[in-house]
Amino acid sequence: MPDRETEAELTGVPAPDTGTSTPKTIAGRKLKPSTLMMGHGFDPALSEGSLKPPIFLTSTFVFPNAAAGKRHFEGVTGKRPGGAEGLVYSRFNGPNQEILEDRLSVWEEAEDALAFSSGMSAIATLFLSMVKPGDTIVHSGPLYAATETLIARILGRFGVHWLDFPAGATRAEIDAVLSKAASGNVALIYLESPANPTNALVDVEAVRASRDAIFANSPSKPPIAIDNTFLGPLWSKPLQHGADIVVYSLTKYAGGHSDLVAGGVLGTKEHINTIRAMRNTIGTICDPNTAWMLLRSLETLELRMSRAGENAAKVCAFLREHPKVESMGYLGFIDDARQKDIYDRHCTGAGSTFSLLVKGGEAEAFRFLDALKIAKLAVSLGGTETLASHPAAMTHLSVPEARKKALGITDNLVRISIGVEDADDLIADFDQALAAI
Repeated sequence: MPDRETEAELTGVPAPDTGTSTPKTIAGRKLKPSTLMMGHGFDPALSEGSLKPPIFLTSTFVFPNAAAGKRHFEGVTGKRPGGAEGLVYSRFNGPNQEILEDRLSVWEEAEDALAFSSGMSAIATLFLSMVKPGDTIVHSGPLYAATETLIARILGRFGVHWLDFPAGATRAEIDAVLSKAASGNVALIYLESPANPTNALVDVEAVRASRDAIFANSPSKPPIAIDNTFLGPLWSKPLQHGADIVVYSLTKYAGGHSDLVAGGVLGTKEHINTIRAMRNTIGTICDPNTAWMLLRSLETLELRMSRAGENAAKVCAFLREHPKVESMGYLGFIDDARQKDIYDRHCTGAGSTFSLLVKGGEAEAFRFLDALKIAKLAVSLGGTETLASHPAAMTHLSVPEARKKALGITDNLVRISIGVEDADDLIADFDQALAAI
């Protein structure tokens, strides 16, 4: 919400000290995010006493005076850092979006946050705000297919280059790629962990150490951004491990009900200000209704993710022993010593999205998917319902065959996102579907 003290300075009218927005501390005790989701950033007294924020369906906002309008536009246009200090126009900000951004920041203790119309609009706005022709993006692989397309095919048309390293790369492997890229201008280091759809983890701490060492004598270091959709914000907090910027498809766990599309970016004020300037220009902010729905969803985020994680652990324990399952990419069953080390340092839970490799190929995977009764055959993840899809033929269809093979996106790989149904019912569903192979 707009800063009431600043508004008071501009209008000359003292701001009411209502004190009904949820405080961040009580008697020195720091409140948990799950508590703050119920009221942080919203004062009912400023909205006719409404317990929940209303949906502010308006395209523009009335300035208290001309000086306030000038001051707000100085922020919106970048003449003064930090964005508008009040409400201006719904392409720039709005009450629902600002409350949402306040609450998103709470989960990872980020300095600031921005909400977007989709996960890909968040990623695209991030890239457009950071890179220019001739720059290089260094990224982990695999990435979500649309992100790879955006980097290689779209930004590549405008002279942006890229180099990548595998998600599970060692410090030496990361050093080698960053050193090679450093011969040009590295504008951004972009990570995705766990990788979609293999669930391979990236060592964010190693990437940070490599970046800091290789660019120690550079006037500026390329920021490290990471897509934290699969595990965040409950099971992974990359800002604590060296990332500067965290990206989300809020469509997934944050939204959690498969009824909205949105994205988010969190990080330092310096980086968020840069990204905000681009968002203000190209208009990729999420709409008020979507922001309001996300506020609703954030109230149950911890409950939903916890239940889904518990269900996934039970389902995966069953699938691991099934004779028609070749292997699994579930973070609770990591065999590789390096991946286990990354998991132990970076994660507090295994999540509820995993890859399942059935014995056979595409035909067997399709039979399994077509036989499911409870789990729905659909892309996306992190909803209350269990979803299953075939990345090679669906979400990653546009990835060249050679790259899919190199990244381990095989024809027998199925991606599963476990929901909040009864775990035993889900096990029965997967058992009968595997019988169809």
